[in-house]
Amino acid sequence: SARANQRTVARLRARGVRIGEGCVIHTEQFSTEPYLVMLGDRVGISGGVKFLAHDGAAWLLRQRRPSAQAFGAIAVGDDCYIGENALLLAGTRVGRGCIVAAGAVVRGSFPDNSVIAGNPAKVAGRASLLVELLDRSDTTLDTLHLDGEQRRRLLLQRVTAEGSLP
Repeated sequence: SARANQRTVARLRARGVRIGEGCVIHTEQFSTEPYLVMLGDRVGISGGVKFLAHDGAAWLLRQRRPSAQAFGAIAVGDDCYIGENALLLAGTRVGRGCIVAAGAVVRGSFPDNSVIAGNPAKVAGRASLLVELLDRSDTTLDTLHLDGEQRRRLLLQRVTAEGSLP
């Protein structure tokens, strides 16, 4: 619900995450350094997404440098969507208007309008093209305004046993 999202955003901001306007966030996994994470406006973040702003491989320096740690900021531009269980690592910059696929392991800099997928994540296409395909697809339904029971009835009416829409 909108109220639950507002509470999540408030908790994350209190921990130091910089969050723009109009974001919807379904995770609170913002590293032990949440103040190194910045989200632009209108960013959607699915459940299971993790932001990891440190590099645990610094452990291997401990004999030479007992207190060594390695860090990197994570920035996500405006109008992005981060899919279920994606992992964004230290030193990552996601441009504006990007889609990060479910399960992607993201490190590095990605340009605006990218579909980012895989492990390691790579640019797999242009987000604007995927959005156009979704907009024209028979599988994209306007159901967000429906309550759970209305949505269920509509989906059961439209979806066949094979999982495709008629």
